[in-house]
Amino acid sequence: MRLTIIAVGKLKETWFRDAAAEYLKRLEPYATVSVTEVPDRDVSRDETTALAEEGAAILKAIPPSAHVIALNIAGASRDSVGFARHLEDLALGGRSSVAFVIGGAAGMSATVLDRADERMSLGPMTIPHQLARVLLLEQLYRAFKISRNEPYHR
Repeated sequence: MRLTIIAVGKLKETWFRDAAAEYLKRLEPYATVSVTEVPDRDVSRDETTALAEEGAAILKAIPPSAHVIALNIAGASRDSVGFARHLEDLALGGRSSVAFVIGGAAGMSATVLDRADERMSLGPMTIPHQLARVLLLEQLYRAFKISRNEPYHR
């Protein structure tokens, strides 16, 4: 499976970069994972323009024929086992390329949400987008471990 994570902004803090790198390394045996960072815009001046510019960059970064999952608080919520099963279902349904989109500080533009094939929530709490990337990577790793009946933290 080819997974692409499209994220607005860079991981600025060392601990976020280290955690993301660790999970990317752990994912290597299970999937081809790439991360594309699109520049974040200054939302304090003109949020509408910033979201539109971020959205345009996200849309350009989506691989052709990828199944797009936008991380959004109003999206479908799954537990880890349900997420693992969902990834399996996508693969069995011929979706070998999946792109996850993580918006920036102001969220995600309507054009990106409209392009998404589905929306997925990491939970009802507001999560900083840098932490959301690490959490997504960890849950992807956990999903592959679950799907292969391999031991992992419970």
